[in-house]
Amino acid sequence: MKKGLFLIFASSLLFLQAQKVDSESGLIIAKGFETVKANCTVCHSAKFITTQKGDRDTWKAMIVWMQKTQGLWQFTPQIEDEILTYLETNYPPGKASRRANLKLKDMPN
Repeated sequence: MKKGLFLIFASSLLFLQAQKVDSESGLIIAKGFETVKANCTVCHSAKFITTQKGDRDTWKAMIVWMQKTQGLWQFTPQIEDEILTYLETNYPPGKASRRANLKLKDMPN
């Protein structure tokens, strides 16, 4: 039993080490990282991203909310797709360190 738990723990550490993280922003370095860093950290800390979890629709809803209420500019379809693909791949739904994200209808105006 102890051996099995140790193997699970050790393999999870290997997985975490396999993901490279930008020392400046804390974002996972993967395809689309530069685009996300350049567009998303202009207005807020990267911690806003790293503490969130969501599928593509959740991330899209957050972007739309920021565009409607926070002055975020419109992205080209290519840039938006790159950002959403990065976010849904690297920060998917799962065990979060905080409460669940608000639904778009519950966001402040």
